[in-house]
Amino acid sequence: MPVSAAYRPARDHLTLGAAFYDPVEAARFPAHILRFRNQDAAARVGLDGLTDDEWTAHFGRFVPLPGGMEAPLALRYHGHQFRVYNPDLGDGRGFLFAQLRDARDGRLLDIGTKGSGRTPWSRGGDGRLTLKGGVREVLASELLDAMGVATSRSLSVIETGESLQRGDEPSPTRSCVLARLSHSHIRIGTFQRLAALEDTANLARLVEYVLAAYFPDRHGTRDPAATLFDIVCTRVARLGAQWMAAGFVHGVLNTDNINITGESFDYGPWRFLPRYDPSFVAAYFDHSGLYAFGRQPETLMWNLARLAECLIPLANLDDLQRIFDDFPDRYEKEMNAATIKRLGVSSVSEKDDRALSQEIWKFLERSAIGFESLFFDWYGGTQSRHRAAKSPCAGLYAGADFEPLRQRLEAHAPRPGLDLSSPYLSRDVPCTMLIETVERIWQPIAAQDDWSLFHDMLGVIRDMKAALSPA
Repeated sequence: MPVSAAYRPARDHLTLGAAFYDPVEAARFPAHILRFRNQDAAARVGLDGLTDDEWTAHFGRFVPLPGGMEAPLALRYHGHQFRVYNPDLGDGRGFLFAQLRDARDGRLLDIGTKGSGRTPWSRGGDGRLTLKGGVREVLASELLDAMGVATSRSLSVIETGESLQRGDEPSPTRSCVLARLSHSHIRIGTFQRLAALEDTANLARLVEYVLAAYFPDRHGTRDPAATLFDIVCTRVARLGAQWMAAGFVHGVLNTDNINITGESFDYGPWRFLPRYDPSFVAAYFDHSGLYAFGRQPETLMWNLARLAECLIPLANLDDLQRIFDDFPDRYEKEMNAATIKRLGVSSVSEKDDRALSQEIWKFLERSAIGFESLFFDWYGGTQSRHRAAKSPCAGLYAGADFEPLRQRLEAHAPRPGLDLSSPYLSRDVPCTMLIETVERIWQPIAAQDDWSLFHDMLGVIRDMKAALSPA
């Protein structure tokens, strides 16, 4: 394997001890057809120089990476699923394959899998992932990354040649194994498991490990459990705000799907909003609307309460309560920041930013405009008025309902470094990933093994990221 100077393997998770994981073997697949490799994400950890054969060996057959862990680890955790506690969870069709250091900032990163075979936590499942599921995870994570949302990155998709039976899509269907690059796979459910077992010693060990491994600048404080809770509350508030500003609905906000570094991951029945609708749900099985778009902040706060309960043996209850009670204020600040960032304008003051954010959401609700259209048409503020005038939504901007937002926009300059003539911002319409778009991309793959629309979309997303995240 050609190891680049950026390649820095790590084995930090092993220091937690055997109470936190089970060594497992990857499934043996009848075929290994490389469908997607993320060179941008791979470069962050020095893996971009692999040949396709080497890539397939590591991410299809799971040959250990040099200097990395000798065996994959299925992580142990519990969790609330739709607010019902389930002690029989854990990595059931995935595992922690490797840990490495980010070449840019030295952060510890995980390579985790999905569809890599059965584990002790599979609960009767086959441990596999459909190819459509892999395609959907790539599209969701790459688009969210382009929008500036804290997210895992889909690193690899390899088709595995098996026919899977599923009740929620036409079967038999094609299979794949996915690898993702993420800051951490430690979840609120990881803490819940130890709390349920009354294993205070390992709970304290986990707190210390998380601070040392992921937040070293906050390690060594007088009250480590409260410190960790403070960090997680801020990061989860930021993630929730970023989802809302992106019009994104995760779909399954169980406590085992909320990690402690505040990153979005494990994309199942996700959706993007066609237009502003607080009641919009992503999962067909979410009959009560528990995880609807407008309820995501409330749900995240409920999940944080479950983390606080786990930390009570290790922290002062009043400190935990004070941090928890501050979540709404943290979320509001993060929401204002995420909203104006999505519009590509600079911050002016907390008061002005709040006023602009409120007008944006009022207009989205009143006008029923396509959710992404407003952010695209007016990206960069009033300097984009000529692009907005050519938009299919131009008529909505000419009415009285838009005037309060227009006036607020006047006070906000474009973010520094924006190129309003970039290829992405020169398009007639924004890039969207509604369910109809996903199906349109999938159909030629399913029918003719034609991946052209998939790769075309990834090209548009790259242009979008370059436009929205200037160096």
